[in-house]
Amino acid sequence: MSKKFNWLASLALLVAIQANAQNTLHPTSSEYEYPSDPKVIEKLEKWRDQKFGILIHWGIYAVPGIIESWSIVNEDWINRNDTTQSYEEYKKWYWGLKDQFNPTGFDPAQWADAATKAGMKYVVFTTKHHDGFNMFDTQFTDYKISDGPFKNNPKADVAKHVFDAFREKGMMIGAYYSKPDWHSQYYWWDYRATPDRNVNYDIRKHPWRWNQYVQFTHNQLNEITTNYGAVDILWLDGGWVRPLSTVNEEVISWGAPIPDFDQEINMPKVAEMVRKNQEGILIVDRTVHGPFENYRTPEQGIPTAMSPDPWESCITLGGAWSYVPNDEFKPSRKVIHLLIEIVAKGGNLLLGVGPTADGLFLPEQVSRLEEIGKWLELNGNGIYGTRALETFQDGKLYFTQGKAGEMYALVPLEEGEKLDDTISWTLNPPKKDSKITILGENKALRWKTVDGKTVVTLPKNIQEKLSASPAIVLNYLSR
Repeated sequence: MSKKFNWLASLALLVAIQANAQNTLHPTSSEYEYPSDPKVIEKLEKWRDQKFGILIHWGIYAVPGIIESWSIVNEDWINRNDTTQSYEEYKKWYWGLKDQFNPTGFDPAQWADAATKAGMKYVVFTTKHHDGFNMFDTQFTDYKISDGPFKNNPKADVAKHVFDAFREKGMMIGAYYSKPDWHSQYYWWDYRATPDRNVNYDIRKHPWRWNQYVQFTHNQLNEITTNYGAVDILWLDGGWVRPLSTVNEEVISWGAPIPDFDQEINMPKVAEMVRKNQEGILIVDRTVHGPFENYRTPEQGIPTAMSPDPWESCITLGGAWSYVPNDEFKPSRKVIHLLIEIVAKGGNLLLGVGPTADGLFLPEQVSRLEEIGKWLELNGNGIYGTRALETFQDGKLYFTQGKAGEMYALVPLEEGEKLDDTISWTLNPPKKDSKITILGENKALRWKTVDGKTVVTLPKNIQEKLSASPAIVLNYLSR
């Protein structure tokens, strides 16, 4: 292993933290446009029922174990401490990782099995991140996994095998695709320097070059939605590639440079094409509020308020989206608490899990997912298929409601916290003579309402049995 490789691996988490500073929580707004296409509406409501999905970042950045793509951007927040290497030399080294990426252990069945055991219901996989390296067998560039040392492997068309493995588990399929492509000469033109994440030439002065880029993008999206079976979600990242007229305070808050011209890829045409290929496909043009953002995607955080509009928090299991050495993974209890809060506020949780360079989830990742799934096996009725209430929280309790009107009170428990003799709340009171139970336990609990407060009594054996649980869920009918 080279000295350069060691340095990059040791700084992987630091760079990941710096990158997350750019990936702050995208606030919601009143600009959400509900789709009008009945097929899209049908799929959107199905997606809202799923509640829990997995986001998999995997590419050449896994080879040295560094943050995905961002280290090749020449912006002030990116630090490359190797002062002996020029920026151009670094980019050349990074692009050259293609020749080292040979994931002979690639096992999409392992990923799909782990996600299934976690209780996840859909997947979003990176077909291409910002660095332009393609994890599918595109015919419009050679910068792809199927044109390196992995090309003769039976699983060389990686995206196909990922989608097939998750589809076999009955999951909805999402294709992540980056609108910017820093490897493309039509986006980052070698004739110019690359000062930041944006296209590095003035589109107004070079319309032919940009039109070539737009066509390249359309060609790839046509491949993804034609050659890879049923795709339910087109998850478009890189929100700075957008019409100038859509730039708002949210975009400005990212702190990135904003060119004074459109970086428009003709989303109406994209939508028409992909929905001709995949009827009712959801389009998530992230942060570009309007008709092509079928649901919102706040990142690495949870909005403070409930929203009746469809949304999804994308949050990492560890500290980084992709594989980095010695990453610290969130305890399963923490993820369960995030899931409870997100669902109670009307959203889905898309959990980021990054495979190693060899194409496997780490044992620690698998064990965390299994622990989450064991909790959901007993308590999933309070999560899946539910909808949010205006009165979604009462103290530490969160509430969700099933489609038949059944109510769930979800009680997160911290490590070492013991259940009290009683649980009480004032909002969402039970219907008179309602039966209150704990999911996974058949016995009805004693309860009463005094001065507007519902008080439920827990038997000692239940307290002892469930005190180690990350959360308990009470089920009842509301007034």
